[in-house]
Amino acid sequence: MHHQRLKPFPQDFLWSASTSAYQVEGAWDEDGKGPSIIDTKTDLPEGTSDFTVASDHYHRYKEDVALMAEMGFTAYRFSIAWTRIVPDGDGEVNPAGVKFYHDLIDELLAHGIEPIVTMFHFDTPAALNEKGGWASRTTTDAFVRYANILFDEYGSKVKYWLTINEQNMMIMLGVKLGIIDALTDNPARELMQANHNMFLAQARTMIASHEKFPENKIGPAPNISYVYPASPKPEDVIAADNFNSIRNWLYLDLAVRGEYNSVAWAYLEEKGIAPEIAEGDLEVLRAAKPDFIAFNYYNTSTVADAPFGENPDGRGADADQQIAAGEEGVYKAVDNPHLVKTQFGWEIDPVGMRMTYRAIWDRYRLPLIVTENGLGAFDELTEDGRVHDDYRIEYLRRHLEQTQEAITDGVEILGYSPWTAIDLVSTHQGVAKRYGFVYVDRTEDDLRDLARYRKDSFYWYQELIRTNELPAEDWAPSMASAG
Repeated sequence: MHHQRLKPFPQDFLWSASTSAYQVEGAWDEDGKGPSIIDTKTDLPEGTSDFTVASDHYHRYKEDVALMAEMGFTAYRFSIAWTRIVPDGDGEVNPAGVKFYHDLIDELLAHGIEPIVTMFHFDTPAALNEKGGWASRTTTDAFVRYANILFDEYGSKVKYWLTINEQNMMIMLGVKLGIIDALTDNPARELMQANHNMFLAQARTMIASHEKFPENKIGPAPNISYVYPASPKPEDVIAADNFNSIRNWLYLDLAVRGEYNSVAWAYLEEKGIAPEIAEGDLEVLRAAKPDFIAFNYYNTSTVADAPFGENPDGRGADADQQIAAGEEGVYKAVDNPHLVKTQFGWEIDPVGMRMTYRAIWDRYRLPLIVTENGLGAFDELTEDGRVHDDYRIEYLRRHLEQTQEAITDGVEILGYSPWTAIDLVSTHQGVAKRYGFVYVDRTEDDLRDLARYRKDSFYWYQELIRTNELPAEDWAPSMASAG
């Protein structure tokens, strides 16, 4: 549908940006923090930074919040490090860690910025991982206890809560990305049991939030990549429905409806990897009612039929959280000839974002908030301390144009929180892959002074928030910075 007139962004729209604790904070072992599975990684890609210092946000959060306030943020989405609160995951609470997040939240509120807190962003406590990780129900219980600690400490200050970041990526690609371990000789079934246990943890957490602070809002935060068929061929359409069910709807059907998607469950049974469901589990899942759906969006996927006997893994070596591979008898991932790619091989599909909004809204009728969307690029700092990232501005503009189209389509959208507020360490591609509005001066092996520099996109986003509408096409950073 082509609209002749677009509806404006809502006046109370949450203009935000995102980070995660392990990628931005640093101070990985300071003030009582325990090690997470991220901290114990030994298989980082050669030549990329570890996460020990990251962007040093732990020591510089006031400076960073001031920059967010200068941009005009009305919200900020960040994660709390589980092992900063409970160092071993299920033991004693660490007062210094609790205090740090009180200080950060208070600093945000003092600047009129609404905290949007992710409770878990990949960083499973290493001590719990040694006891079986998410495949063990002890981790489910430990997470629910941790969540209740967060509610008791911050529930009166934090209105918006996200449970688990990109659970689907942890399960589908976590072993490859080094954010989840396969600990048994049946890793596929182990991962599906971990998946089920995470859903239980999420459901119990949402129930607890509503009981303790009924006025607060809580929801899941998967990575949703809407799936197109490669052609109108019926078998390709079925393949697309397969992958939509396995990659997307499995995670949202359970979070919202408390039930396993039927196509996804048939897939799990076909593969012999269906999880064990204990008595009472389904009742718990059905009792949890999210208030909204948060989702991370970078692109869509395109797939074709994958008959038995044909190799579906043409892109398997390059597959990551945004580059699908394939599975014999289920789907085969293919390139979409209508889309261009980023420097890192991710297809760019702003119109697909509109389709994704519509698909989620039509399926669940819950308010939506984008909690990641952004362009990773090799930004360059000029001699005069500038970063001319017009490519990022164009990327964000096109996705926000489609967000406004979706609002006009009738989708209820609460806010937009691109990845990232400031530069940080990418999960598997180091410092060089930059996303932020603020440049952090460091390299993979040289911390330099970690100074912050405003990119051109900083001023563009500042103008967008100030006016609550997209800046003119001929907007230039000199116009904003001069004023």
